Amino acid sequence: MCRWLAYSGSPIALADLLYKPEHSLIDQSRHARLGVETTNGDGCGVGWYPDTSGGTAPGAEAEPEPAIFHATGPAWSDRNLLELSRCVRSPLFLAHIRASTGTAVQQSNCHPFRYGRWLWMHNGAIHEFPALKRDLAIAVDPLLYPFVEGSTDSELMFYVALSLGLQDDAPLAVERMIGLIEDVGERRGVPDPLQMTVAVSDGSRLWAFRYSSEHNSRSLFFSTDVRTLRALHPEIPVLQEVADGTRIVVSEPLGDLAGAWNQVPESSYGVVGNGHGALHSLTPRKP
Repeated sequence: MCRWLAYSGSPIALADLLYKPEHSLIDQSRHARLGVETTNGDGCGVGWYPDTSGGTAPGAEAEPEPAIFHATGPAWSDRNLLELSRCVRSPLFLAHIRASTGTAVQQSNCHPFRYGRWLWMHNGAIHEFPALKRDLAIAVDPLLYPFVEGSTDSELMFYVALSLGLQDDAPLAVERMIGLIEDVGERRGVPDPLQMTVAVSDGSRLWAFRYSSEHNSRSLFFSTDVRTLRALHPEIPVLQEVADGTRIVVSEPLGDLAGAWNQVPESSYGVVGNGHGALHSLTPRKP
């Protein structure tokens, strides 16, 4: 499987989360504690939305597309990722380290995936994906299918969700996507076909989903309200600097700071936007 993190809040350097924490994403690429594999070395990627807090240049888009960086080597030895993460600041970014479940190690299979302003990344798998792949590919809107570049179940899930209305109602589209995958699995004789934690963003909001058909999903955590953390840990300067609405969602905690992390409940999703966050239940919707 994989490890990932998603950040929404005050603009920070990507390295502040990718490299600096005690159990950073880079550390997790070699020493994951809660993943199926200890090592996640089959590629890495980061997608980020530009910091527009200082305004945009004349003629520039007010809401530009996110930028992405993908590499096929392990994150711990990628010098370009290190240099980029030191220099890029962003108020909203997604980062991913990959452990392949069978598809090729190539840039087009690295997360996060992008379509327009949307970013998507996934940890988990569609079980017996080759047996279900054709039915799921047919469910992709013909106008969207040419944008599918790689061979992963994760990217195909993204385009199925887009075809089912992701850009209009992200939670509803993901519930429909889950229902479709489980329906196809049932018809093809594949029990418990889906295992997923997913992060998706449109640049202003961030959604994080935790679900599996067997109701035993991979780990997912969200950070405690910054105001609470300030009270618990007045000795940590960075907590005084970030906005109250800052949130981090991670496959596994970035350290052992007491009171900092909360598990996302089974079959649920969280949404962060405009400085506010909320948790909701997640219910598959079969076609």
